Amino acid sequence: MAVAAAAAVKVYGPPFSSAVSRVLACLLEKDVPFQLQTVNMAKGEHKKPDYLKIQPFGQVPAFQDESITLFESRAISRYVCEKYSNKGNKGLYGTNPLEKASIDQWLEGEGQNFNPPSSVLVFQLAFAPRMKIKQDESLIKQNKAKLAKVLDVYEKRLGESRYLAGEEFTLADLSHIPNTQYLVNVCERDELFASRENVERWWGEISSRESWRKVVDMQKSPPRG
Repeated sequence: MAVAAAAAVKVYGPPFSSAVSRVLACLLEKDVPFQLQTVNMAKGEHKKPDYLKIQPFGQVPAFQDESITLFESRAISRYVCEKYSNKGNKGLYGTNPLEKASIDQWLEGEGQNFNPPSSVLVFQLAFAPRMKIKQDESLIKQNKAKLAKVLDVYEKRLGESRYLAGEEFTLADLSHIPNTQYLVNVCERDELFASRENVERWWGEISSRESWRKVVDMQKSPPRG
């Protein structure tokens, strides 16, 4: 596992967080050594003054690279790809302006169209029961319908190209993996993906990448401290 004890890069947050796991997968794709600093959110560690210095909104992840700090997983991932452009998967964020623009448009699509309904479903179906919060069936139905419409767009796009931004796996695809993993494997909503031939093929490819398998291992056995 590419977690180095003396790594300059530090990621703060629990690996089961979709936002944290997005950053971890990016770092692993880029072969950038890092330290994962777990944050116990149940104990409110993300709201303590020391943590708020690096993440003023008290959310995860927070990110440190030597003297700089960043938050928001997609911004962190773009930074990692740009700073470490010559490491690991060199095409993860494109190699020219057109490629980057194509990746960015699908990243924006993920953030604005895929993430909102999928995050609601993940919370309602995966986390609400664990937190003993009553599930909102109306909200589940509403967001399942919203997500289905997004996946219809993806189905068409993925019939035209192997991945969302073209013929190579990029940050645009990676950004979808964390929530989809929950929906398919925890929330038992795999029919949303399996019922669409191109989406199912795409999900099978992106979820089997070595970088994501390592993230899943970290979720099963998160580091301490």
